[in-house]
Amino acid sequence: MMDAFTANWHTHTFRCKHATGDAPDYARQATQAGMKTLGFADHMPTPDARWRSVRMDADELADYRAAVALAGRLYPDLRIFCGLECEYLPEWHAYYTDELTGRQRVDYLILGAHGFPVAGEWVSTFSRQRANDPRLLYAYADYVIDSLATGLFRLLAHPDVFGFFYDVWDDDTAVIARDIAQAARAAGVPLEINAYGLRKPPVQTPCGWRPAYPWTPFWEVAADAGAVAVINSDTHAPADLTGAVDQAFALARQSGIRVIMPLDLDARNWA
Repeated sequence: MMDAFTANWHTHTFRCKHATGDAPDYARQATQAGMKTLGFADHMPTPDARWRSVRMDADELADYRAAVALAGRLYPDLRIFCGLECEYLPEWHAYYTDELTGRQRVDYLILGAHGFPVAGEWVSTFSRQRANDPRLLYAYADYVIDSLATGLFRLLAHPDVFGFFYDVWDDDTAVIARDIAQAARAAGVPLEINAYGLRKPPVQTPCGWRPAYPWTPFWEVAADAGAVAVINSDTHAPADLTGAVDQAFALARQSGIRVIMPLDLDARNWA
């Protein structure tokens, strides 16, 4: 188990409209923290401007890429990569391949299920209006597993974010945790222990207060399934680049999950 936080692959900029700072600001912070690798994964612009209040617009993508490239020139001792955090919709498949990783030459894509389809309706993962509905739990898992199977994504961000809308660890959460972990292992995709969830206010559940995510039982199941983890800060401000990562490493030790760092973007056998 490694405890040195040398690489962060989940870094946001002001363009997502809910973060501050630009790529050089984060690169300066990473250098001061003694890090070796910094991967930017701001929220992808959608081809139809969907969800634009929480992501960059399409015409900002070139500026985003330029800012990441500038950070690389300013801090040449830091390995810097330009990625995007994405939701997956099948009708956009060519957009990911032809535009994002093709024409725009984005280095990598990570999957972040901030929502998922349920009977034709897009449901926010962060909504508690239908808390503890197993149908939502299995719909979330199906969406994540199907998205991983596309082969587009190099990392699954906050896989246990379903803790926002499901309060109690039970047989159903154990089933979908194992299904997600096995799908990630089969796809060669690491699971992210997300330190941002540890920096957020805890949620109140029938079992008491806890972080919505990361959720320790998920990581115990994932470890048993042979999945591997990456620790990211999911930072939305330069000052938070290393925030709560010590707690994330402690959770990894407690659960027994193997942590890998840094990632190899040319490999498909991380797991």
